[in-house]
Amino acid sequence: MSHPLASDLDHVLANTRDLWNEVRGRRIFITGATGFFGCWFLETFAWANRRLALGAKTTILTRNPRRLEERLPHLAGECDVVVGDVRTFAFPAGHFSHVVHGATESSATLCANEPEMMFDTIVSGTRRCLEFAAKAGVQKFLLTSSGTVYGKQPADMSHVPEDFMGGPDTLDPNSVYPEGKRAAEFLCAIAARNAQVEVKIARGFAFVGPYMKFDAHFAIGNFIDEHVRGGPVVVCGDGSPLRSYMYASDLMIWLWTILFKGESCRAYNVGSEETISIADVAQEVAQTGSPHSTVRIKGTPKPGQSPARYVPSTARAHRELGLRCLVPLREAIERTLQWNRLLLPRELQVR
Repeated sequence: MSHPLASDLDHVLANTRDLWNEVRGRRIFITGATGFFGCWFLETFAWANRRLALGAKTTILTRNPRRLEERLPHLAGECDVVVGDVRTFAFPAGHFSHVVHGATESSATLCANEPEMMFDTIVSGTRRCLEFAAKAGVQKFLLTSSGTVYGKQPADMSHVPEDFMGGPDTLDPNSVYPEGKRAAEFLCAIAARNAQVEVKIARGFAFVGPYMKFDAHFAIGNFIDEHVRGGPVVVCGDGSPLRSYMYASDLMIWLWTILFKGESCRAYNVGSEETISIADVAQEVAQTGSPHSTVRIKGTPKPGQSPARYVPSTARAHRELGLRCLVPLREAIERTLQWNRLLLPRELQVR
């Protein structure tokens, strides 16, 4: 049986093939392995490992090993598993060459209901992973940070660059996620200064693709889920906020490249520069495939109010690492729709 993501995995391998020799015969450690990023890290690593006969091994950290079997049953036997909390896990024995620290998803529920736990998980978890990296002789450490560290993007700034010195409101409890990521980056900078490990910082923006949550606070995921179920596609706000979306396979090309080639203690924005409003995203989703869905926008834009923006400048990644987005948004939506249909019980699909 062919892998449903074979074309995406081939796409990643074709654009990272020359980088993988660095992990030949090595061991890498991955946290957050059952989340959106983590599933893609495991899929692309396993694909490259087999295709290039790297003889590399991966160890993952998870609180729930059954979750790995549910989400990635075809890979469950290929990973060594450490069961534990990212803040307190027991270090696996032996030498590791690379760490991918992708734990702590952007959970709106956790941010709202347990902000102290969210902050502690991000900060203490990063500290623990850096301690492990130092003990295990790790050469390169990737932190998956977030574009939210910049705070509110100015209305007159079309694309926010890495050297923008803005930040979230420190007196707003809703800032817990970006403040946690800022502190995590700071811990990484200390580790890099102490020459313990090369740390690579990837500030992610908005993404779409298989393994994303379709019932969380990510608008495009909700739109795709509603469209597959027959619509309507509902925009809860006024549809004016501006975003950009990178497809998951491009995301992996960027993250692996940053880990292997990025400069230590230097941040790289990860995302698309193609700006689109939430209302237009809803229309793109609703018009993809056949039949189309209707779009319902609940809110009305306020006259004279500038739309909120969350769009990166990726000039640094393009200039220094040769990275660019390769999968257009419409194609990204089509591929994610196909994946969603594989997951949704047939009786719930109207198409």
